[in-house]
Amino acid sequence: MNFSGIELNLKNPHIMGVLNITPDSFSDGGQNNSVDKSISNALKMVEAGASIIDVGGESTRPGAVKVSLEEELQRVVPVIERLRSVSDVIISIDTSKPRVMQEAVSAGAALINDVFALRQEGAVEMAATLNVPVCLMHMQKTPQAMQENPKYSDILNEIDTFFSERIKVCERAGISKSTLILDPGFGFGKSLQHNLTLLANLSIFKHFGCPILAGLSRKSMFGLLLNKKVDERLIASISAAVVAAMNGATILRVHDVVETKDALSVVSAVQHHIQT
Repeated sequence: MNFSGIELNLKNPHIMGVLNITPDSFSDGGQNNSVDKSISNALKMVEAGASIIDVGGESTRPGAVKVSLEEELQRVVPVIERLRSVSDVIISIDTSKPRVMQEAVSAGAALINDVFALRQEGAVEMAATLNVPVCLMHMQKTPQAMQENPKYSDILNEIDTFFSERIKVCERAGISKSTLILDPGFGFGKSLQHNLTLLANLSIFKHFGCPILAGLSRKSMFGLLLNKKVDERLIASISAAVVAAMNGATILRVHDVVETKDALSVVSAVQHHIQT
């Protein structure tokens, strides 16, 4: 897949490093409270093996407070501009706001990562004009209400239908299917059992022919499963990343790049051995 001139072979798993420019993200809120700190942490992730850096200026954790357009722009644009000036890493903008998408791409972002899957007013039209790849994520309800007793009659079928519908909307707007990435949205309107079902059956979404992104790093599902605090979920996160990669995920959105890179290197070696 081409990201504004940078070609990434998504037949092998790649790492997307999380760079939250927020005070309230569930795992790393407040750690990137200046442009200098943000760039330092981003470059560490690049050096550790991240192919993509995902920059976000608004937390999407359950119950997160909404951020104004102006505040989100002030948080992310300077970081993207600086990172683009010092590194050729692929930069992703984690946003649902059309104006932020526009300003971020102008600043150097080459991927839109939208938890609302371009369902906000004007988002699909904006993405079509920007002509960069887009990650479409499934989420039930909104971040403020998504974990209030999520229910599905058949979660795999419902997410499959959601992806099919969003792909059609994108194509009608002029966005090529070849530029789309699909994210089932672990933890976004899902119970522990829903998340485990998704992880075990992730490969069913491969029929769309789009790369699959999995964001499992330090998620609350591991707290529920293991009774572990956020900073105690490394091994669980790595284990889940390996399962996801073996089941078809080609982009793993993570906080712990070094450890995940090692794990995915093993996955790639095994997959290559099987193929040969």
